[in-house]
Amino acid sequence: MSFWYTRSKIAWLLLPFSLLFWLISALRRALFCSGLLPSYRAPRPVIIVGNLSVGGNGKTPVVIWLVERLQQQGLRVGVISRGYGSKAASYPLFVKAETDPFQGGDEPVLIAGRTGVPVVISPNRQDAIELLLKHQDCDVIVSDDGLQHYKLQRDLEIVVMDAERAFGNGFVLPAGPLRECPKRLKKVDLIITNGGQTQYSDAVMKLIPGEAINLVTQETRSLSQFPAISAIAGIGNPQRFFGMLEKLGMRLEQVRAFQDHQYFEPMSLEKLSQNRPLFMTEKDAVKCRSFAKENWWYVPVAAEISETEIRGGKLPHFFAKIEALVNKYREKDESQPRI
Repeated sequence: MSFWYTRSKIAWLLLPFSLLFWLISALRRALFCSGLLPSYRAPRPVIIVGNLSVGGNGKTPVVIWLVERLQQQGLRVGVISRGYGSKAASYPLFVKAETDPFQGGDEPVLIAGRTGVPVVISPNRQDAIELLLKHQDCDVIVSDDGLQHYKLQRDLEIVVMDAERAFGNGFVLPAGPLRECPKRLKKVDLIITNGGQTQYSDAVMKLIPGEAINLVTQETRSLSQFPAISAIAGIGNPQRFFGMLEKLGMRLEQVRAFQDHQYFEPMSLEKLSQNRPLFMTEKDAVKCRSFAKENWWYVPVAAEISETEIRGGKLPHFFAKIEALVNKYREKDESQPRI
């Protein structure tokens, strides 16, 4: 919502509701942290990848980057997610690359396809973890989102921020985009800013585009072979995708932004692609593959994450913490009496 990024009359009118939201959220967090409300401790280390603000921060590329880094360390990784927007017949649900995104959610299907690790979705994170560990022997569990899901205890927290939009107008929902106040950042283990460095950055993420991939044939082509295109984006910040294509020298004849997690009507997209190639994000592509046309293409991106000069040194320390946690949980397992 555009008023989230300005202190407009609408934002000020909604401020009393934001105060109520903040009071309820703060009380709820205090009750969980104090143990007055029960929370679940998983038998494996849990790493939360979340954000303070609503949508469009680049969380999914960070999840994929983190999973791949942990795999490089020889760790067995599982991913859990709420599965926002999914319409599964029952939960928890194992999600694979070929799962219908209507059932499994667009982001979990994308993560499963890119990483090959087991992914389980459920609004109840405990149920998701228990199903995951029942069928997979994991060393580490990565939670896609869930920073504010205090019913799940966590060992480490990563916050992903949009460097340009940051905290918007600084208000919590509904007057602004924040789920929690910025001071919450003092409690997290790693802050990754997407698209640039800020005073909060422990590390900076750049999204590196790959070659265009055809949804029907899986053919790959250089982006330079497409001088004029149409483009769609159903992500939290569609303009970031459109701007990336323009910076790569592509001429966008027609663009259309959709809501995050939007499910598409085939006919509306066919009209956009009648006279030129239609480009979309990989997240959108997983929802379009069943009805895609031969001139539909997506652009995968990879997260390139580097430390900042001001607050550098945290990345090696963060991964050392993970290694120590894995060893701690393994020792705990070995100390348990065998039946």
